[in-house]
Amino acid sequence: MDTRLALLCGIVTAAMAADLPYAGKWKMNLAKSDFGQTTVTLENLPGAEWQTTAFGVTYKFKMDGKDYPDSMGGTAAWKAVDANTWEVVAKANGKVTETDTFKLGSDGKTLTDNAKQMKADGGSMESTTVYERVSGGPSLAGKWKTKKVSGASGMVEMTASGNDGLIFKDPDMGMSCDAKLDGKDYPCSGPMLPPGFTVAMKNAPPRSLDITVKKDGKPFFKATYTVAADGKSMTETGGAVASTEKFKITFDRM
Repeated sequence: MDTRLALLCGIVTAAMAADLPYAGKWKMNLAKSDFGQTTVTLENLPGAEWQTTAFGVTYKFKMDGKDYPDSMGGTAAWKAVDANTWEVVAKANGKVTETDTFKLGSDGKTLTDNAKQMKADGGSMESTTVYERVSGGPSLAGKWKTKKVSGASGMVEMTASGNDGLIFKDPDMGMSCDAKLDGKDYPCSGPMLPPGFTVAMKNAPPRSLDITVKKDGKPFFKATYTVAADGKSMTETGGAVASTEKFKITFDRM
């Protein structure tokens, strides 16, 4: 490449990055994040059937270790290990994406989820979520509120694309969304992402990005990413469209 052209490309890229303060690589900081409004509800229905609701997603299943549709294009298989322990295997595109082990506390008031999330590169990362009972019972049945999340932290990567676009990536999932910042829907893809997901993104000056995620054309999730004035941290606030529960995730610039 001609050196003058290379220099021009570099200047343009730098200018675009300056216009998009959220461009860059960001690592989740769980210690500074807040999931305190989020809940998981598990209902024991007639006919040995169960129903779970979390992050605006509801689906039914049986505790028989078989795959049941999770209403988001994937499947989930639940089974009881013993009276106080349950295992869940989630799949997308026929591949295991996550395994969870739920353990009921001895007092029946806490529920701990040890999760192992598979990565697109063949590796995995582990996290732990502790819930406290809000209502219901006995055993697993009831409404559970998030108390603490710890363990591996994920990351997101945002890169300017063309004159008016952004590539949003989740490297762990191998997910990529290449969209213009015009509020219109653009497809997202990845080996661990079921088909039918789209994202709409809009720049929200001076330091924010608004996104809406849809599944099969229906709004599923909305969030705003806002970069701190010093550019060193970024906060994601939002939640599922079908729920009033909100969360805040803090990211540190890498």
